[in-house]
Amino acid sequence: MIHFIGAGPGDPELLTIKGKRLIDEADVIVYAGSLVNPKVLEGAKEGAEIHDSAYMDLDQVIEVMSTAERQGKKVVRVHTGDPAVYGAHREQMDRLDELGIEYDVVPGVSSFLATAAVLKSEYTLPDVSQTVILTRMEGRTPVPPREKLEDLAKHHATMIIFLSAGFMDELSSKLIAGGYEPETPVAVVYKATWPDQRIVRGTLADIAGKVREAGITRTALTVVGWFLGDDYQLSKLYDKNFTTGYRKGLDG
Repeated sequence: MIHFIGAGPGDPELLTIKGKRLIDEADVIVYAGSLVNPKVLEGAKEGAEIHDSAYMDLDQVIEVMSTAERQGKKVVRVHTGDPAVYGAHREQMDRLDELGIEYDVVPGVSSFLATAAVLKSEYTLPDVSQTVILTRMEGRTPVPPREKLEDLAKHHATMIIFLSAGFMDELSSKLIAGGYEPETPVAVVYKATWPDQRIVRGTLADIAGKVREAGITRTALTVVGWFLGDDYQLSKLYDKNFTTGYRKGLDG
C-alpha cells in the first residue's frame, strides 16, 4: 500500500495527524521538495530513504515507489497542500493501477484554505459570493478553451488563482476585460503559513505594481473578489428569527 499525503500549506503543524503518523512510519518517502516544507519530514525514522521529486520525472517516481512496495517497505508520496488541487497525482495513481499496486490518499490543508485563514476572510459571504472558482493562469501549459480567465470573470464569483504571481499585469487585464470592476479587491499571499509569509493587498487596478514592488514572482496565491470588502448580509444560520431543524424562530 502506497500512501499519497497532502502535507498542507507549509506550517508543519497543519499536517494531519494521520499524515504525520504515516510519514514517521515510512521506509521510503518521495516528496515534492520544491514546495513541501522540509520540516514536515523531521519526524522520519532513522534510515528512511528520502527522494526529492523536484529532480525526478514520472517514470523515476513510479520506479522508486513500486520497487519499494514490492520489497514490502512502507511508502509515502508527499504532496504540497492537498494533492487533489494541482497535485498531478492522478497520473501516478493510474500508473499504480496498471501495476496492480494499491494506494490511498490522505487529504491535506490546501494553500487556498490557508490563504483564507491568514487573511482572516470568508470566501462565501451572504449576498456577496456563494461560489468559489479555483483556477490558474495560462502559461507554458494551456487551460481548456472554455476556462479562460475572461470567461470565468463573468460570474463575479470569488476567484482563487494559482500560479499567477509572475503574470499580475496580464491577470488584472483579463479579469477586468471579463467584467470585474478595476476597484475589485485583491490579495496576493506569498507562502501562506510559512515563517516568511507575506501579504500584499490592493485592487485589480494597482495590484500588479504592488506585487512587483514586493518582489513576489512565485509560490503565491491570488484571491479576487468583494469578499475582501466589508459589505455583506448576516448569515441566516444564527438569525434568531430564522427557523432551523435545531432552533425555532421567535414565532416557532
